[in-house]
Amino acid sequence: MRLYNLFRRIGGIGIAGLILGLAGLNSVHAAAPAGGSEACQGCHATAVESYAASSHGQKGNVKGPDCQACHANSAEHVKAGGGKGAGGVLSFSDKKILAEKKSAVCQSCHEGNRHLAFWDAGKHKKNDVSCNNCHTLHGTPGAGASFALRKDNPSVTPYQTTSRQLQYETCTAYHKQIRSQLLKPSHHPIIEGRIGCGDCHNPHGALSKFMVKAESIPQLCTSCHTEKRGPFIWGHPPVEENCLTCHNPHGSNHARLLAEKAPNVCQD
Repeated sequence: MRLYNLFRRIGGIGIAGLILGLAGLNSVHAAAPAGGSEACQGCHATAVESYAASSHGQKGNVKGPDCQACHANSAEHVKAGGGKGAGGVLSFSDKKILAEKKSAVCQSCHEGNRHLAFWDAGKHKKNDVSCNNCHTLHGTPGAGASFALRKDNPSVTPYQTTSRQLQYETCTAYHKQIRSQLLKPSHHPIIEGRIGCGDCHNPHGALSKFMVKAESIPQLCTSCHTEKRGPFIWGHPPVEENCLTCHNPHGSNHARLLAEKAPNVCQD
């Protein structure tokens, strides 16, 4: 009987402790400032839903980064009455904000990534290109992709061989002269989706010229065109020096991506 009374008292203390704990938890939530994605949902429902469906939002993961991780304190934004930049909220579409400041937000999490090792040395950073110029966290990723790329222009691809989002559609929004070359009769199958800009270039920076993914142009080209690697008994010096002496890699009006028609290309 004594043992029963002891267990009953211990159980009563445990239940009382649980009730007090829940009450304290509710008081903490009640005292917390309004913020997070809940505060954003009222005005930016579409943006919040698209972000939650992305690999960054991780829908259902309460420990993942929320709106405030990138855009700053939403509570201050609400107090200020909303609007672009109100309450110190960072708007990535605001052209007045420096590209370096926008990229710094992304690098606060991604700075240690291996593919960003040469970002500071790359042409993109030196030309004030920020991460959001190419990436969008509120877009719908293409098939097989974990993130969405910006696509400001309609596709010019006559025949697509893939349902993936094509890299060239993002790159040529800024590299317009390359876009025109890709539409020439002789071109690498970039607009068809068989290869992408990232197969030859590293958009996040490289020490090489044109940010190519090799120490030299011949090394890059022969990584695919292995039959041209050699060694040959009768070597052709221009081939060993630079493939671009004779070819235009993005597109040409002449066969085999030649810069000029043969024999003119040889005479030059």
